[in-house]
Amino acid sequence: MSAPHAEPHLPPHRHPRHHPPHPPVSLPFPLPPEDRRRSAYTGWTRAHWEATADGLLRATAPYASPRNGLIAFPGARPSSSGPRSDGLEGFARTFLLAALRVAGDNGHDPHAHLSRYAEGLAAGTRSPTSAPASTGTDPDSWPRIDAVRQARVEAASVALGLRLTRPWLWDHLDDEVRARLVEWLLPALGPSPVDNNWWLFGLTVGGFLADVGIETVRAGAAIDRALARIEDWYRGDGWYSDGDNRAFDHYNAWALHFYPVLHAHLAADRTLLATYGARLSAQLDSCTRLFDANGAPLPFGRSLTYRFAATAAPWLGALTGHTPLAPGATRRLASGALRHFLDRGAVTEAGLLPLGWYGPYAPMLQSYSGPASPYWAAKGFLGLLLPADHPAWTAPEAPLPAETADTARPLGPTGLLLQSTASDGLVRLHNHGSNSTRAAPDPYYARFAYSTRTGPTAPTADGRSLPDNHFGLLLDGRPTTRGPATPHATGPGWVSSTHTPRHADGSALPGLRILSATLVHGRAELRAHLVTGAAPGTRVRQTGWATTPDGPTAQLHGVHGYDTPPRRTPTGSTLFGPGTETAVLEGRITSGPGGALFVALASLTGEPDPAPVHTLAALRLTGHDIHVTWQDGTRAHLVLSLPPTGGDGREGPGAGA
Repeated sequence: MSAPHAEPHLPPHRHPRHHPPHPPVSLPFPLPPEDRRRSAYTGWTRAHWEATADGLLRATAPYASPRNGLIAFPGARPSSSGPRSDGLEGFARTFLLAALRVAGDNGHDPHAHLSRYAEGLAAGTRSPTSAPASTGTDPDSWPRIDAVRQARVEAASVALGLRLTRPWLWDHLDDEVRARLVEWLLPALGPSPVDNNWWLFGLTVGGFLADVGIETVRAGAAIDRALARIEDWYRGDGWYSDGDNRAFDHYNAWALHFYPVLHAHLAADRTLLATYGARLSAQLDSCTRLFDANGAPLPFGRSLTYRFAATAAPWLGALTGHTPLAPGATRRLASGALRHFLDRGAVTEAGLLPLGWYGPYAPMLQSYSGPASPYWAAKGFLGLLLPADHPAWTAPEAPLPAETADTARPLGPTGLLLQSTASDGLVRLHNHGSNSTRAAPDPYYARFAYSTRTGPTAPTADGRSLPDNHFGLLLDGRPTTRGPATPHATGPGWVSSTHTPRHADGSALPGLRILSATLVHGRAELRAHLVTGAAPGTRVRQTGWATTPDGPTAQLHGVHGYDTPPRRTPTGSTLFGPGTETAVLEGRITSGPGGALFVALASLTGEPDPAPVHTLAALRLTGHDIHVTWQDGTRAHLVLSLPPTGGDGREGPGAGA
């Protein structure tokens, strides 16, 4: 049965013409006409994905080295690995995109993408260099994996591209070129120099070498070693930490599930696929809920410049059959995300992906981000491996989880609380357990809340900032930072954590502890903080969502412990715009048994003219017990209590009807 036409059946906020509020940005490459019968939400079909892949690939050609071994994009600062490594990154990541495009069309290559990369494979391996710089060596040569560790990352894309295109590329290369490629790849089979998702790059190289029957013993050992290492990080319900830490973010989708599941699929290893496919499906039940009805993935965690690479896991679920999504919902999610970025300027006039979210945005980058880093977004084109007659391409688009029903659910063992509202399709994530791998506070992990339509504020040039969605003490006029969050307890619609705040310079504040809890219902958020160990009279500050003038409506209301009305304060840039405002509440530590309690109600909504947030709930406090009656009559109960220092944290807070 064909899909009904969009106009009479879709609520206005769900139609893509309403996202963004401004007209879509024109692209430097042509796209086919929309198909609103099959794709009522996005209008996009497989042909749009193919045209986008071709357009992105053609745009890279002018920036290739003389024999196509390196691709160096202009205008962006180099990564910490140096320009030559960045050039390899440009080659490897766009080669993966070309491989997905050609393999998805069963070797049909009308734009001769593979011939360009075949020349680059030969040139890049002719005289590999130990120098990360771009001068003094062959202008096409790649850095050695054992000399420049970033090359190991790019080796995975090279190996995966070769594996996907083997019948049309590898099998036709000269023996000498194949020998050089193997010699260059082999160091990637050794132990990873970084103890996180990097182990999976060796797995991916090993998977290709095993597939072509070269160094099979070493390749198998690399695969087994990588799978054993990530097993130590599996936390359940589809979630991996990215190393011996509590870093939960998009790396689950575009690395920790992507590489093992895709390897199992390509190797036709049913045993591996049964294990890792089941985990992928569990992960998709969570991560597919982190996409806004307007297509946006949640900007949370690191490497966000990979953008629509977040769609790799949903496509992989469809490819392997391990997914909770209907086929039409998979395409709706993926096409919505890709179109979201293309409509908002994520492709330059030259057809390139810049370092940023929409346009360039330096505050969200990491030291390893180079000019070609955004092309890990190639993973988002994994759906092209599905044949054109697969239901994921042919079924009518289906709605996303964010637009079918309100959701308030903790995400497994992560300490993250998902909150979404069907009336506006907006998704929020409350963080009580995912931490950065860096020692310094990272705005993309350290905030208490994130959403698909707001971003964390960036520090000003002098290092000062008013962080959004933050609670801290004001010491010498500067807010304390949030130390690593330790999950404390969780229940239906709520989650809590403890942390030890730090001075703004990062130094410790011994004796201070903060227990924080977030309880949500509909668009309303109850934010509670219990502070112990602080001197009476110390000022505290709670901030709300940072919004742009054309963004959603943010509200903040003090309920207990705050002695100032909320005031709107300019807060600088976010990845959504250069100017934002954030609501601020302040209060004072008072002496009392068990610490000082601060409670506020907050809201972020895309609904027009929302009622004040204080009308959404009635609260009654008895000591550290918080009794909540929501506007619809639903009740909740939080009891905030800190265990003794060194306790296991399971004593509280509790919640019940």
